[in-house]
Amino acid sequence: MIADNYQYYIQGVLEHDRLALAKTITLIESSLPAHQDLARIIVDELLSYTGKGVRLGITGVPGAGKSTFIENLGMTLVNREHRVAVLAVDPSSQRSGGSILADKTRMEKLSVEERAFIRPSPSGGTLGGVAGKTRETILVCEASGFDVIIVETVGVGQSETAVASMVDFFLVLMLAGAGDEIQGMKKGISELADAVAINKADGDNIEKAEKARKEVESALHFLIPSSPTWTPPVLTCSALEMRGIDEIWKTILLHMEKLAATGELEAKRKRQAVDWMWSLLEEGLKQRFYNNTDVKRELPEMKRAVEKGLIAPINAACRLLELY
Repeated sequence: MIADNYQYYIQGVLEHDRLALAKTITLIESSLPAHQDLARIIVDELLSYTGKGVRLGITGVPGAGKSTFIENLGMTLVNREHRVAVLAVDPSSQRSGGSILADKTRMEKLSVEERAFIRPSPSGGTLGGVAGKTRETILVCEASGFDVIIVETVGVGQSETAVASMVDFFLVLMLAGAGDEIQGMKKGISELADAVAINKADGDNIEKAEKARKEVESALHFLIPSSPTWTPPVLTCSALEMRGIDEIWKTILLHMEKLAATGELEAKRKRQAVDWMWSLLEEGLKQRFYNNTDVKRELPEMKRAVEKGLIAPINAACRLLELY
């Protein structure tokens, strides 16, 4: 069976086989223990083929034009012989766990390009607005020869900042004329931004966009940059009219060049890999705790005792942890 033959996935990914790549990502996203074991082997084998791509995270409030911006940036890059992978994370339903997964229909031009690969994935309610397996998917796409990996996130607020822990460049898209731009900028997100772009700077909105650019630029002066060699610029663009896209790409490349020259880029990726390990450890410990037979048996009774005030929450937690 193909599912048991990890060499099929490894060879297919390295040979730029789109079907094998899609199947590998599906395997990575699977919650079945057998699939998870297989996925770990595959990712480990592919690790030496990764690290050569530009990892770009794009966030912004709903309606900021993320999909249009990504499609037009992607089209610009494929026309320059780049290979672009878009990992578009859709918000999952809190009730059903379902997801719209409509990014392929929103990016009609890019989705048919041979040098592009769009993978919509449900966030599954994961904090940070990114799918739980996005990091592994980035590595697999790099191993498959994609030199620009774009992660489009849900755009749900402060928890969105998790995306910054897996990309080289974090771009925040904003709108002008949609209320108070400064108030609309979450501090946690803006502190992590490597650049801010005011989108939809076209038609009657050009003047508003320029005003918003100056306001955001002024606000960023009060924040400490995440890098000593890089001050986040504030740009304007119109994804619809393809204006400012080229300047943003040049900004991304300049950022990569500067951080690579000082060794910050390598240090950042090493730090991200360790942070990834810690997050997986915490996730694994949590799962093992709740799956523990003794914990499963005692938890309902302990919960009722806390609700009735028969035991303090701290003592209940300690007893459950001792069982584990």
